[in-house]
Amino acid sequence: MLDFFWNLGSFILALGILVAIHEYGHFWVARKMGVKVLRFSIGFGKPLIKWHDKYNTEYVIAAIPLGGYVKMLDERVDEVPQSERHLSFNAKSVQARIAIVAAGPLANFLFAIVALATMYMVGVQSVKPVVGSITEGSRAEQAGIMPSEQIIKIGGDDITTWQDATFALMSSLGEQSVPVVVRNQNYQEQTKILNVEGWKLDKQDVPPLSSLGIVPFRPQATLTIAAITKNSAAEVANLQVNDTIIAVNGETISDWQQLVNLITQSANKSLQFSVKRQDSINSVIVTPKSRINEQGVEQGFLGVAPVVQPWPEGYVETRSFGPLDSIARGTQETWRLITLSFDMIGNLITGQVSVKNLSGPVGIAVGAGTSVSYGLVAFLSFLALISVNLGVFNLLPLPVLDGGHLMYYIIELFRKKPVSEKTQEFGFKVGALLLIFLTCFALFNDVSRL
Repeated sequence: MLDFFWNLGSFILALGILVAIHEYGHFWVARKMGVKVLRFSIGFGKPLIKWHDKYNTEYVIAAIPLGGYVKMLDERVDEVPQSERHLSFNAKSVQARIAIVAAGPLANFLFAIVALATMYMVGVQSVKPVVGSITEGSRAEQAGIMPSEQIIKIGGDDITTWQDATFALMSSLGEQSVPVVVRNQNYQEQTKILNVEGWKLDKQDVPPLSSLGIVPFRPQATLTIAAITKNSAAEVANLQVNDTIIAVNGETISDWQQLVNLITQSANKSLQFSVKRQDSINSVIVTPKSRINEQGVEQGFLGVAPVVQPWPEGYVETRSFGPLDSIARGTQETWRLITLSFDMIGNLITGQVSVKNLSGPVGIAVGAGTSVSYGLVAFLSFLALISVNLGVFNLLPLPVLDGGHLMYYIIELFRKKPVSEKTQEFGFKVGALLLIFLTCFALFNDVSRL
Protein backbone atom coordinates (compact mmCIF):
# COMPACT_ATOMS: atom_id res chain seq x y z
CA MET A 1 0.00 0.00 0.00
CA LEU A 2 2.87 2.37 0.80
CA ASP A 3 4.36 1.67 -2.67
CA PHE A 4 0.99 2.54 -4.24
CA PHE A 5 0.81 5.97 -2.60
CA TRP A 6 4.51 6.63 -3.29
CA ASN A 7 4.04 5.84 -6.99
CA LEU A 8 0.81 7.84 -7.15
CA GLY A 9 2.41 10.89 -5.53
CA SER A 10 5.45 10.65 -7.81
CA PHE A 11 3.17 10.29 -10.85
CA ILE A 12 1.16 13.39 -9.93
CA LEU A 13 4.37 15.37 -9.34
CA ALA A 14 6.00 14.27 -12.61
CA LEU A 15 2.90 14.70 -14.77
CA GLY A 16 2.06 18.00 -13.12
CA ILE A 17 5.51 19.39 -13.97
CA LEU A 18 5.41 18.17 -17.57
CA VAL A 19 1.84 19.28 -18.27
CA ALA A 20 2.58 22.71 -16.76
CA ILE A 21 5.63 23.05 -19.03
CA HIS A 22 3.67 21.95 -22.11
CA GLU A 23 0.71 24.24 -21.48
CA TYR A 24 2.96 27.15 -20.53
CA GLY A 25 4.49 26.89 -24.01
CA HIS A 26 1.06 27.43 -25.55
CA PHE A 27 0.23 30.14 -23.01
CA TRP A 28 3.45 32.16 -23.42
CA VAL A 29 3.39 32.24 -27.22
CA ALA A 30 -0.37 32.98 -27.27
CA ARG A 31 0.24 36.03 -25.06
CA LYS A 32 3.14 37.14 -27.30
CA MET A 33 0.89 36.81 -30.35
CA GLY A 34 -1.76 38.99 -28.77
CA VAL A 35 -4.30 36.27 -27.99
CA LYS A 36 -6.42 36.66 -24.86
CA VAL A 37 -6.02 33.63 -22.57
CA LEU A 38 -9.14 32.89 -20.55
CA ARG A 39 -7.93 29.90 -18.49
CA PHE A 40 -4.71 28.01 -17.72
CA SER A 41 -5.63 24.65 -16.15
CA ILE A 42 -3.48 21.86 -14.76
CA GLY A 43 -5.78 18.86 -14.53
CA PHE A 44 -9.40 18.36 -15.51
CA GLY A 45 -12.70 18.34 -13.65
CA LYS A 46 -13.57 20.19 -10.46
CA PRO A 47 -11.19 23.06 -9.60
CA LEU A 48 -9.34 22.57 -6.32
CA ILE A 49 -7.48 25.89 -6.41
CA LYS A 50 -8.05 28.89 -8.68
CA TRP A 51 -6.98 32.51 -8.93
CA HIS A 52 -6.82 35.36 -11.49
CA ASP A 53 -4.01 37.62 -12.70
CA LYS A 54 -4.13 41.24 -13.80
CA TYR A 55 -5.16 40.19 -17.34
CA ASN A 56 -8.17 38.35 -15.85
CA THR A 57 -6.75 34.97 -16.85
CA GLU A 58 -8.05 32.24 -14.55
CA TYR A 59 -5.43 29.77 -13.24
CA VAL A 60 -6.79 26.40 -12.12
CA ILE A 61 -5.44 23.28 -10.43
CA ALA A 62 -8.15 20.66 -10.97
CA ALA A 63 -9.01 17.31 -9.41
CA ILE A 64 -8.08 14.89 -12.20
CA PRO A 65 -4.28 15.13 -12.75
CA LEU A 66 -4.20 13.53 -16.21
CA GLY A 67 -3.47 16.53 -18.40
CA GLY A 68 -4.27 20.20 -18.75
CA TYR A 69 -5.33 22.88 -21.21
CA VAL A 70 -5.13 26.55 -22.13
CA LYS A 71 -8.46 28.09 -23.08
CA MET A 72 -8.13 31.08 -25.40
CA LEU A 73 -10.65 33.56 -26.71
CA ASP A 74 -12.03 31.94 -29.89
CA GLU A 75 -15.07 32.89 -31.99
CA ARG A 76 -15.54 29.26 -33.02
CA VAL A 77 -16.22 28.31 -29.40
CA ASP A 78 -17.77 31.36 -27.70
CA GLU A 79 -19.46 34.56 -28.69
CA VAL A 80 -16.82 37.30 -28.78
CA PRO A 81 -17.60 41.02 -28.48
CA GLN A 82 -16.63 43.14 -31.49
CA SER A 83 -14.17 45.07 -29.33
CA GLU A 84 -12.21 41.87 -28.52
CA ARG A 85 -12.26 40.04 -31.87
CA HIS A 86 -8.70 41.11 -32.57
CA LEU A 87 -7.70 39.21 -29.39
CA SER A 88 -9.27 35.91 -30.49
CA PHE A 89 -7.22 32.91 -31.57
CA ASN A 90 -9.09 32.38 -34.83
CA ALA A 91 -8.49 36.00 -35.89
CA LYS A 92 -4.71 35.54 -35.93
CA SER A 93 -2.71 34.62 -39.02
CA VAL A 94 -2.18 30.94 -39.80
CA GLN A 95 1.53 31.39 -39.03
CA ALA A 96 0.69 32.74 -35.56
CA ARG A 97 -1.70 29.84 -34.89
CA ILE A 98 0.98 27.35 -35.97
CA ALA A 99 3.46 28.99 -33.57
CA ILE A 100 0.99 28.84 -30.67
CA VAL A 101 0.13 25.17 -31.24
CA ALA A 102 3.74 24.07 -31.85
CA ALA A 103 4.92 25.85 -28.69
CA GLY A 104 3.60 23.11 -26.41
CA PRO A 105 5.71 20.23 -27.77
CA LEU A 106 8.65 22.61 -28.25
CA ALA A 107 8.45 23.56 -24.55
CA ASN A 108 8.65 19.86 -23.66
CA PHE A 109 11.79 19.45 -25.77
CA LEU A 110 13.41 22.55 -24.24
CA PHE A 111 12.57 21.30 -20.75
CA ALA A 112 14.23 17.95 -21.57
CA ILE A 113 17.41 19.83 -22.55
CA VAL A 114 17.35 21.78 -19.25
CA ALA A 115 16.65 18.64 -17.18
CA LEU A 116 19.43 16.65 -18.85
CA ALA A 117 21.89 19.57 -18.65
CA THR A 118 21.15 19.88 -14.93
CA MET A 119 21.66 16.14 -14.56
CA TYR A 120 25.06 16.33 -16.27
CA MET A 121 26.13 19.25 -14.09
CA VAL A 122 25.10 17.43 -10.89
CA GLY A 123 26.93 14.29 -12.01
CA VAL A 124 25.84 11.08 -13.70
CA GLN A 125 26.83 7.70 -12.29
CA SER A 126 27.22 5.10 -15.01
CA VAL A 127 28.38 1.51 -15.40
CA LYS A 128 30.81 0.48 -18.12
CA PRO A 129 29.05 -1.62 -20.79
CA VAL A 130 31.00 -4.80 -20.06
CA VAL A 131 29.37 -8.05 -21.13
CA GLY A 132 28.66 -10.44 -18.25
CA SER A 133 27.47 -13.44 -20.23
CA ILE A 134 26.06 -14.37 -23.63
CA THR A 135 22.91 -16.47 -24.05
CA GLU A 136 23.60 -19.75 -25.82
CA GLY A 137 22.37 -19.79 -29.43
CA SER A 138 21.61 -16.06 -29.44
CA ARG A 139 22.40 -13.47 -32.13
CA ALA A 140 25.16 -12.09 -29.89
CA GLU A 141 26.82 -15.51 -29.67
CA GLN A 142 26.60 -15.91 -33.44
CA ALA A 143 28.30 -12.52 -33.82
CA GLY A 144 31.19 -13.73 -31.63
CA ILE A 145 30.62 -11.29 -28.78
CA MET A 146 32.28 -12.70 -25.67
CA PRO A 147 31.89 -12.28 -21.90
CA SER A 148 34.19 -9.65 -20.33
CA GLU A 149 34.34 -7.64 -23.58
CA GLN A 150 33.43 -3.96 -23.34
CA ILE A 151 31.15 -2.52 -26.03
CA ILE A 152 32.63 0.79 -27.20
CA LYS A 153 30.74 1.45 -30.45
CA ILE A 154 27.50 0.31 -32.14
CA GLY A 155 26.99 1.48 -35.69
CA GLY A 156 28.08 5.12 -35.71
CA ASP A 157 27.39 5.71 -32.01
CA ASP A 158 30.08 5.80 -29.33
CA ILE A 159 29.00 3.72 -26.34
CA THR A 160 29.92 4.65 -22.77
CA THR A 161 26.89 3.29 -20.86
CA TRP A 162 24.35 0.48 -21.18
CA GLN A 163 21.70 3.10 -21.97
CA ASP A 164 23.80 4.20 -24.96
CA ALA A 165 23.98 0.58 -26.09
CA THR A 166 20.24 0.05 -25.72
CA PHE A 167 19.33 3.19 -27.67
CA ALA A 168 21.84 2.39 -30.43
CA LEU A 169 20.49 -1.14 -30.83
CA MET A 170 16.88 0.09 -30.90
CA SER A 171 17.85 2.51 -33.67
CA SER A 172 19.05 -0.47 -35.74
CA LEU A 173 15.60 -2.09 -35.85
CA GLY A 174 14.70 -2.89 -39.45
CA GLU A 175 18.32 -3.14 -40.62
CA GLN A 176 20.06 -6.34 -41.70
CA SER A 177 23.13 -6.00 -39.48
CA VAL A 178 24.98 -3.56 -37.28
CA PRO A 179 28.75 -3.41 -36.55
CA VAL A 180 29.64 -3.67 -32.86
CA VAL A 181 33.14 -2.62 -31.77
CA VAL A 182 34.31 -4.36 -28.60
CA ARG A 183 37.45 -4.11 -26.47
CA ASN A 184 38.80 -7.16 -24.65
CA GLN A 185 40.66 -7.25 -21.35
CA ASN A 186 43.97 -6.78 -23.21
CA TYR A 187 42.64 -3.50 -24.66
CA GLN A 188 42.49 -4.97 -28.16
CA GLU A 189 39.59 -3.73 -30.27
CA GLN A 190 37.64 -5.82 -32.74
CA THR A 191 34.59 -5.19 -34.92
CA LYS A 192 31.90 -7.86 -34.88
CA ILE A 193 28.83 -7.93 -37.09
CA LEU A 194 25.58 -8.43 -35.21
CA ASN A 195 22.80 -9.85 -37.37
CA VAL A 196 19.57 -7.93 -36.63
CA GLU A 197 17.62 -8.96 -39.73
CA GLY A 198 14.10 -9.85 -38.64
CA TRP A 199 14.85 -8.82 -35.05
CA LYS A 200 11.74 -7.49 -33.30
CA LEU A 201 10.84 -6.25 -29.85
CA ASP A 202 7.76 -8.47 -29.80
CA LYS A 203 7.88 -9.78 -26.24
CA GLN A 204 6.50 -7.82 -23.31
CA ASP A 205 9.06 -6.67 -20.72
CA VAL A 206 12.03 -8.28 -22.53
CA PRO A 207 14.80 -5.64 -22.85
CA PRO A 208 16.52 -5.20 -26.26
CA LEU A 209 19.85 -6.43 -24.87
CA SER A 210 18.30 -9.62 -23.49
CA SER A 211 16.44 -10.35 -26.72
CA LEU A 212 19.79 -10.31 -28.54
CA GLY A 213 21.45 -12.51 -25.91
CA ILE A 214 23.60 -9.88 -24.16
CA VAL A 215 23.62 -10.00 -20.35
CA PRO A 216 25.38 -7.00 -18.76
CA PHE A 217 28.06 -7.69 -16.17
CA ARG A 218 26.88 -7.42 -12.59
CA PRO A 219 28.82 -8.25 -9.41
CA GLN A 220 28.16 -11.79 -8.23
CA ALA A 221 25.58 -12.39 -5.53
CA THR A 222 26.90 -14.31 -2.54
CA LEU A 223 25.00 -16.85 -0.42
CA THR A 224 24.96 -14.48 2.57
CA ILE A 225 21.59 -12.89 3.37
CA ALA A 226 21.52 -9.08 3.21
CA ALA A 227 17.78 -8.46 3.75
CA ILE A 228 14.61 -10.38 4.59
CA THR A 229 11.12 -9.43 3.41
CA LYS A 230 8.54 -8.96 6.16
CA ASN A 231 6.11 -11.91 6.57
CA SER A 232 8.07 -13.95 4.01
CA ALA A 233 8.92 -17.65 4.23
CA ALA A 234 12.44 -16.68 5.34
CA GLU A 235 11.13 -14.59 8.25
CA VAL A 236 8.68 -17.33 9.27
CA ALA A 237 11.57 -19.84 9.33
CA ASN A 238 13.65 -17.43 11.45
CA LEU A 239 16.43 -16.98 8.90
CA GLN A 240 18.51 -13.95 9.84
CA VAL A 241 20.51 -11.24 8.11
CA ASN A 242 24.19 -12.30 7.71
CA ASP A 243 23.24 -16.01 7.65
CA THR A 244 25.18 -17.87 4.95
CA ILE A 245 23.33 -20.71 3.20
CA ILE A 246 25.61 -23.72 2.81
CA ALA A 247 23.33 -26.58 1.76
CA VAL A 248 19.68 -27.48 1.09
CA ASN A 249 18.40 -31.01 1.83
CA GLY A 250 22.03 -32.11 2.16
CA GLU A 251 23.00 -30.77 -1.29
CA THR A 252 25.85 -28.24 -1.20
CA ILE A 253 24.87 -24.86 -2.70
CA SER A 254 27.69 -23.29 -4.68
CA ASP A 255 26.13 -20.07 -6.01
CA TRP A 256 23.06 -17.85 -5.68
CA GLN A 257 21.46 -18.88 -8.99
CA GLN A 258 21.52 -22.53 -7.92
CA LEU A 259 19.63 -21.55 -4.77
CA VAL A 260 17.11 -19.47 -6.76
CA ASN A 261 16.43 -22.38 -9.13
CA LEU A 262 15.86 -24.72 -6.20
CA ILE A 263 13.50 -22.30 -4.41
CA THR A 264 11.38 -21.56 -7.49
CA GLN A 265 10.78 -25.30 -7.95
CA SER A 266 9.78 -25.83 -4.31
CA ALA A 267 6.58 -23.86 -3.71
CA ASN A 268 4.92 -24.99 -0.46
CA LYS A 269 7.55 -27.74 0.00
CA SER A 270 9.56 -28.02 3.23
CA LEU A 271 13.32 -27.72 2.74
CA GLN A 272 16.10 -28.28 5.24
CA PHE A 273 18.63 -25.46 5.10
CA SER A 274 22.12 -25.75 6.54
CA VAL A 275 23.03 -22.22 7.56
CA LYS A 276 26.26 -20.77 8.89
CA ARG A 277 25.40 -18.28 11.63
CA GLN A 278 28.43 -16.65 13.22
CA ASP A 279 30.65 -19.61 14.21
CA SER A 280 28.02 -22.36 14.18
CA ILE A 281 26.12 -24.40 11.60
CA ASN A 282 22.34 -24.44 12.16
CA SER A 283 19.63 -26.56 10.56
CA VAL A 284 16.50 -24.60 9.60
CA ILE A 285 13.28 -25.89 8.03
CA VAL A 286 12.04 -23.47 5.36
CA THR A 287 8.81 -23.71 3.33
CA PRO A 288 8.90 -21.33 0.32
CA LYS A 289 5.60 -19.58 -0.26
CA SER A 290 3.81 -19.85 -3.59
CA ARG A 291 3.27 -17.09 -6.11
CA ILE A 292 2.33 -16.93 -9.81
CA ASN A 293 4.87 -15.43 -12.22
CA GLU A 294 4.15 -13.37 -15.37
CA GLN A 295 3.72 -16.55 -17.44
CA GLY A 296 1.06 -17.83 -15.04
CA VAL A 297 3.37 -20.53 -13.59
CA GLU A 298 3.49 -21.27 -9.86
CA GLN A 299 6.87 -20.58 -8.27
CA GLY A 300 8.39 -20.77 -4.83
CA PHE A 301 9.37 -17.53 -3.12
CA LEU A 302 11.76 -17.24 -0.16
CA GLY A 303 11.83 -13.49 0.44
CA VAL A 304 15.53 -12.76 0.88
CA ALA A 305 18.09 -10.56 -0.85
CA PRO A 306 21.77 -11.55 -1.03
CA VAL A 307 24.91 -9.67 -0.16
CA VAL A 308 26.44 -8.65 -3.49
CA GLN A 309 30.16 -8.43 -4.12
CA PRO A 310 31.49 -4.90 -4.78
CA TRP A 311 31.99 -3.61 -8.30
CA PRO A 312 35.51 -4.07 -9.70
CA GLU A 313 37.58 -0.91 -9.69
CA GLY A 314 36.83 1.37 -12.63
CA TYR A 315 33.52 -0.25 -13.59
CA VAL A 316 31.38 2.48 -12.03
CA GLU A 317 32.16 6.13 -12.59
CA THR A 318 30.48 9.45 -11.87
CA ARG A 319 30.88 12.03 -14.59
CA SER A 320 30.00 15.72 -14.26
CA PHE A 321 30.47 18.54 -16.75
CA GLY A 322 30.58 22.32 -16.89
CA PRO A 323 27.53 24.40 -17.88
CA LEU A 324 28.34 24.68 -21.60
CA ASP A 325 29.29 21.03 -22.02
CA SER A 326 26.18 20.03 -20.06
CA ILE A 327 23.90 22.08 -22.32
CA ALA A 328 25.56 20.60 -25.40
CA ARG A 329 25.19 17.06 -24.06
CA GLY A 330 21.61 17.74 -22.97
CA THR A 331 20.75 19.01 -26.46
CA GLN A 332 22.42 16.04 -28.13
CA GLU A 333 20.68 13.54 -25.84
CA THR A 334 17.29 15.24 -26.32
CA TRP A 335 17.69 15.06 -30.10
CA ARG A 336 18.57 11.38 -29.82
CA LEU A 337 15.47 10.75 -27.70
CA ILE A 338 13.28 12.63 -30.20
CA THR A 339 14.56 10.67 -33.21
CA LEU A 340 14.37 7.40 -31.30
CA SER A 341 10.77 8.15 -30.27
CA PHE A 342 9.74 8.77 -33.88
CA ASP A 343 11.61 5.61 -34.92
CA MET A 344 9.71 3.60 -32.30
CA ILE A 345 6.37 4.94 -33.55
CA GLY A 346 7.34 3.84 -37.07
CA ASN A 347 8.42 0.45 -35.75
CA LEU A 348 5.09 0.06 -33.91
CA ILE A 349 3.27 0.68 -37.20
CA THR A 350 5.44 -1.80 -39.13
CA GLY A 351 5.33 -4.40 -36.36
CA GLN A 352 9.05 -4.27 -35.53
CA VAL A 353 8.01 -3.33 -31.98
CA SER A 354 5.04 -5.05 -30.37
CA VAL A 355 2.16 -2.91 -29.11
CA LYS A 356 2.55 -4.91 -25.89
CA ASN A 357 5.44 -2.56 -25.08
CA LEU A 358 3.09 0.45 -24.82
CA SER A 359 2.74 1.81 -21.29
CA GLY A 360 -0.03 3.95 -19.85
CA PRO A 361 -0.52 5.93 -16.62
CA VAL A 362 0.20 2.93 -14.38
CA GLY A 363 3.51 2.21 -16.08
CA ILE A 364 4.48 5.87 -15.89
CA ALA A 365 3.51 5.98 -12.21
CA VAL A 366 5.72 2.99 -11.40
CA GLY A 367 8.60 4.56 -13.35
CA ALA A 368 8.11 7.87 -11.56
CA GLY A 369 8.08 6.23 -8.13
CA THR A 370 11.19 4.21 -8.89
CA SER A 371 13.12 7.19 -10.26
CA VAL A 372 12.21 9.42 -7.31
CA SER A 373 13.42 6.75 -4.87
CA TYR A 374 16.78 6.64 -6.71
CA GLY A 375 17.36 10.37 -6.28
CA LEU A 376 17.49 13.65 -8.19
CA VAL A 377 19.60 12.49 -11.14
CA ALA A 378 17.35 9.49 -11.88
CA PHE A 379 14.22 11.64 -11.56
CA LEU A 380 15.62 14.29 -13.94
CA SER A 381 16.46 11.57 -16.46
CA PHE A 382 12.93 10.15 -16.15
CA LEU A 383 11.35 13.61 -16.55
CA ALA A 384 13.42 14.28 -19.66
CA LEU A 385 12.42 10.96 -21.24
CA ILE A 386 8.70 11.40 -20.51
CA SER A 387 8.83 15.07 -21.56
CA VAL A 388 10.24 14.09 -24.96
CA ASN A 389 7.66 11.32 -25.31
CA LEU A 390 4.89 13.78 -24.42
CA GLY A 391 6.14 16.27 -27.00
CA VAL A 392 6.49 13.64 -29.73
CA PHE A 393 3.10 12.10 -28.93
CA ASN A 394 1.43 15.52 -29.20
CA LEU A 395 2.97 16.00 -32.65
CA LEU A 396 1.21 12.94 -34.04
CA PRO A 397 -1.25 14.00 -36.78
CA LEU A 398 -4.34 13.09 -34.77
CA PRO A 399 -6.87 15.96 -34.93
CA VAL A 400 -7.42 15.99 -31.15
CA LEU A 401 -3.68 16.52 -30.55
CA ASP A 402 -1.42 19.46 -31.34
CA GLY A 403 -0.13 17.58 -34.39
CA GLY A 404 -3.66 17.32 -35.79
CA HIS A 405 -4.21 21.07 -35.43
CA LEU A 406 -0.83 21.71 -37.05
CA MET A 407 -1.82 19.43 -39.93
CA TYR A 408 -4.98 21.48 -40.57
CA TYR A 409 -3.11 24.80 -40.31
CA ILE A 410 -0.35 23.68 -42.68
CA ILE A 411 -3.01 22.61 -45.20
CA GLU A 412 -4.63 26.03 -44.73
CA LEU A 413 -1.26 27.70 -45.30
CA PHE A 414 -0.93 26.08 -48.73
CA ARG A 415 -4.62 26.15 -49.73
CA LYS A 416 -4.98 29.79 -48.64
CA LYS A 417 -8.25 28.86 -46.91
CA PRO A 418 -9.19 26.84 -43.81
CA VAL A 419 -10.15 23.18 -43.88
CA SER A 420 -13.95 22.94 -43.77
CA GLU A 421 -15.64 22.70 -40.37
CA LYS A 422 -17.30 19.43 -41.43
CA THR A 423 -13.95 17.84 -42.29
CA GLN A 424 -12.37 19.07 -39.06
CA GLU A 425 -15.29 17.77 -36.98
CA PHE A 426 -15.05 14.33 -38.63
CA GLY A 427 -11.29 14.29 -38.03
CA PHE A 428 -11.75 15.15 -34.36
CA LYS A 429 -14.19 12.26 -33.90
CA VAL A 430 -11.85 9.77 -35.55
CA GLY A 431 -8.87 11.13 -33.62
CA ALA A 432 -10.75 10.93 -30.31
CA LEU A 433 -11.71 7.29 -30.96
CA LEU A 434 -8.11 6.37 -31.83
CA LEU A 435 -6.83 8.15 -28.73
CA ILE A 436 -9.35 6.37 -26.50
CA PHE A 437 -8.37 3.03 -28.07
CA LEU A 438 -4.64 3.67 -27.51
CA THR A 439 -5.26 4.73 -23.91
CA CYS A 440 -7.34 1.66 -23.16
CA PHE A 441 -4.78 -0.63 -24.80
CA ALA A 442 -1.92 0.95 -22.81
CA LEU A 443 -3.93 0.58 -19.59
CA PHE A 444 -4.57 -3.08 -20.44
CA ASN A 445 -0.81 -3.59 -20.86
CA ASP A 446 -0.21 -1.87 -17.52
CA VAL A 447 -2.69 -4.08 -15.71
CA SER A 448 -1.30 -7.26 -17.33
CA ARG A 449 2.15 -6.38 -15.93
CA LEU A 450 0.89 -6.08 -12.33
